[in-house]
Amino acid sequence: MTMAAAITSMGAAAQDDYYDGHVHLTNYVQEGLTAREYLDVVGERVRRSVLFGIPLQMHWSHRVTGNIAPTYYLDADTDLYYYSFNDAYIAQQYMSLTESEQQRFEPMITGFNPADSYAADHVRRVLQTFPGVFSGIGEFTIHKEFVSAKVAGDVASLLDPAVDKIFEFCAESGLVAIMHNDIHMPFVKPEGRRVYFEQAKALLKRHPDATIIWAHTGLGRVVQPVEGHLAMIEEILADPELEHVYFDLSWSEVAKYVVATPETTRLTAAFLEKYPDRFLMGTDNVALDTPEAAYAVYESYRPLWNSLSPETSELVRKGNFARVFDQAAKDVRAWEKANPARR
Repeated sequence: MTMAAAITSMGAAAQDDYYDGHVHLTNYVQEGLTAREYLDVVGERVRRSVLFGIPLQMHWSHRVTGNIAPTYYLDADTDLYYYSFNDAYIAQQYMSLTESEQQRFEPMITGFNPADSYAADHVRRVLQTFPGVFSGIGEFTIHKEFVSAKVAGDVASLLDPAVDKIFEFCAESGLVAIMHNDIHMPFVKPEGRRVYFEQAKALLKRHPDATIIWAHTGLGRVVQPVEGHLAMIEEILADPELEHVYFDLSWSEVAKYVVATPETTRLTAAFLEKYPDRFLMGTDNVALDTPEAAYAVYESYRPLWNSLSPETSELVRKGNFARVFDQAAKDVRAWEKANPARR
């Protein structure tokens, strides 16, 4: 092996471990691994992870699909509905672990409807029912291609005071919020390119004391990076009134955009070097069951990791997660102590 190859190999080995800031323990029919099984799958390579399921349950209608049980939101024309028991399940999973195992997880509250003004009350009740467990809320969805239109009941909106109440409580309690919101409309026309973005930016500015992570930098399958995508993200990162906002690099769909060409990888790497403390690594894995599946998304970003300085790579892969969630856990435990449940 040449010296250059040896150095490259050493660099890759140094980037083999990461913290997962976006992973779903369960799927759209609330099936998946237990928390302990997840640890067995990811092994020592993923030392810390968020712990959340999916807040939406797929409706199985025999009239629509007969005996074929849909397991994904695109499998049938039926609705999705909010499944609040998910929070109790996640708490139970966490509490079943040993203390050392618990230290590898940051459990999140997801079983609330962001179109409901009682949502913040749900989050408060969950915290007080399971003190010592949760560090944040989410991933919760406002606008998401395909999904939002399938959710039964009212449509979530960035303009809804219910979402403001959720972020107000996050600021009060210290909970981190992971928000999924498309950065622009699907199949967007130029005149509609900034509608969701401007609404989101205004919402984020109204809550400077809440720590908020915008999932997938606002991208999806159809919501692809339009011209000026990084410039839109930079409007937030460069704004001193939005220093509380972070982004996660998660989901295989987003990885495709990042590594599509050497130029897209180079541009993304340069952007992360400019704002190294504002991005978190995540996989967006759903109910994974093998190490190969667990690591696949991370590995798809490998050209990006190899393009970053060691310092920036360390922050994006681990350091920013640790800083954000360590502070959240400290703040939430203090809030719980000051606001015990009434017995």
